[in-house]
Amino acid sequence: MHHGWMERISLDPAICHGRACIRGTRVLVSVILDNLAAGVPREEILASYPSLTSPDIDAALHYAAELAREETLSLPVELSA
Repeated sequence: MHHGWMERISLDPAICHGRACIRGTRVLVSVILDNLAAGVPREEILASYPSLTSPDIDAALHYAAELAREETLSLPVELSA
């Protein structure tokens, strides 16, 4: 699996309070993901954040997928009848 997306994500305590952001910007990965989850088209996100590129959005999605593989949230357990 190609991990080139990792080079686009920055975790720097001096930038964005150490929260994941796109390297070289102050755009939080969570902001990109929130926009995508709300159905905002990729082109609109790129227009709203001129410092972003389409591969940056891809990197945010890869980062989220990696987190989903590694961690779970406390969600109610579904019990089958």
